[in-house]
Parts: sequence; structure tokens; C-alpha cells
Amino acid sequence: MRDVIHAFNERGLSALDPNWAGGRPRLLTSDDEAFVIATAKMRPASLGRPFTHWSIRKLVDYLAICPDRPMRVGRERLRLLLHEHKISFQRTRTWKESRDPDKDAKLDRIEHVTTHYLDRCFAFDQFGPLSIRPCHGTSWAPEGKPDRLPATYHRTHGVRYFHGCYSLSDDHLWGVNRERKGGENTLAALKTIRARKPDGAPIYAIMDNLSSNKTPAIRAWAKKHKVELCFTPTSASWANPIEAQFGPLRNFVMGNSDHPNHTVLARKLQDYLRWRNANARHPDVLAAQRRERARIRSERQQRWGRPRRAAA
Repeated sequence: MRDVIHAFNERGLSALDPNWAGGRPRLLTSDDEAFVIATAKMRPASLGRPFTHWSIRKLVDYLAICPDRPMRVGRERLRLLLHEHKISFQRTRTWKESRDPDKDAKLDRIEHVTTHYLDRCFAFDQFGPLSIRPCHGTSWAPEGKPDRLPATYHRTHGVRYFHGCYSLSDDHLWGVNRERKGGENTLAALKTIRARKPDGAPIYAIMDNLSSNKTPAIRAWAKKHKVELCFTPTSASWANPIEAQFGPLRNFVMGNSDHPNHTVLARKLQDYLRWRNANARHPDVLAAQRRERARIRSERQQRWGRPRRAAA
């Protein structure tokens, strides 16, 4: 009691705090945790392990015998530690860098026309090849009884290509199926684009660098009818705004389908286009477009393939 009285006289009410130890002391320091996270993000092959990715068990075993910093950590503690640092098990994504020497100039031109002349911007691209075969997808079904698609089929119908045109100003998508890619088919699509703006003023058509998109006949026609062809850089077709529109097309028309022939497939595509243009802001359409943008760009924090500028 005398010690309590003296402590009260020295520290006041804080002397009444029991000052519990707080439980079991930490076995991993902050530096240890940082080392674990750094190891988890490294490829096992770079550390002399004969596999391409870590599992929880493999990572625990390696940390126990690590020559630089051996430590004992349980599987559950390791899982929680990775979760706390937002490290998750994900599929690898690919990214193809454009080697076009005019990459920056082409991207800047596309960004300029879509920013200043949006009401006169159009996009064109081919979607395919489209073959007559069962396509996997998703659908509602009783638990344990998913829809079945045949695994055996014969490709006796050849392939088709959907030549799509997209108006950026009114969010309108249209197109037609063709047997092949070719300059005459691209020119026919550009003529439908020109017909959308018959006033004779310049319009801008964004398309990729496919050889059939820039034949002499197409260039001569475009110059005569005031159509500026804005080509995307090589290996950078993701800069074409129409690419995101093909995501819903793949999801709602091709996914979970088994069309008997190309005639039926073409009708289904046109049926979808009519519904899509009447419901362009439908949440399902917008969600499918976002997923497609994430897939074709492959990396976030990117605009036209370059990192976003830091805020001032």
C-alpha cells in the first residue's frame, strides 16, 4: 500500500493503471514483415527454387531455410500478413509495347480529335474471326446443373468478320458481317460513316494499321471526301475507342451460344445492335465495356498507353 501511495504522489491517477504487458510479444518485427512481403513478390526461380510461383506452403518452407534471414511463420499468419499488405494470388497479364516510331504523334492526334472534334469522330475495326462453333459463357441455371454445350463439332462454315463502325458523339454502333477483310469492305464501311455526316465538313475515322485499311483507293477516296484517317500505332489497337464496344458484343452475343450457321449469327448480331443502340447507357452494357477496357489496356493508371501525369 505504501508503494501505491508513493506512486500516486509521484504520478497521480496514472499510477492506478495496472500496465498490463499486452499479451504475447511479437515474433516478427516490421523489418521481418517487409522481408516476407518482398520475398512473396519475387519469382521463386530468382531465389533458386525450381518452380514459377509461390504457394503458401512453399513460401513458408523457403522462409524457414532462407540463408539471408531465416524465420518461422505459420501458414495462417502468412496468409493474413499478405492480406494486410494487399498481396493476392492473381492471373498473369500480358502487355505488348508498341514499337511504332510515330507512336506518340499518332496517339496525340487521336486524343486531340476525340477531345476537340468529338461530334465528328468515328471509329472502325474488324471483329473476328467469327466461326460456327459452341462458345462458352455464363447463364443462370439450377445448382449443379449448368447449361451444356457440345464438345464435338465440325467447322464446315468458314469464318466471317464483323466490320463495325462506331459514332463517338451519339454512342451509336453499327456494322455488317463479311467473308473476309479487304480494302473494298473497309471502303464500304467508311462510306457509311461519311453518310452519317453528309454536310461535307471534315470528319475523323480512327482505325488500326491493317494493310486493308490504308489502300491507295481508300486514301484517294478519303482525301476527296474530307475524311481524315487517324491510324493507331502498331500493336496499340487498344487506342481505338470501338474496341471497348466489342466486349459487350462478345459477352451477350457470342458467349454461351451455339449458332447453327452464319446467317443466324448475323441476325443475332443485328438484333443485339438494335437493342444496344436503344439502350446504350444500360448498366450491363457499361459494365461489359469497362471490363473490356481493362482487358485490352491490361494495366491501370494508363491513358493512351502512357502513365497519367502527376497532379500539380
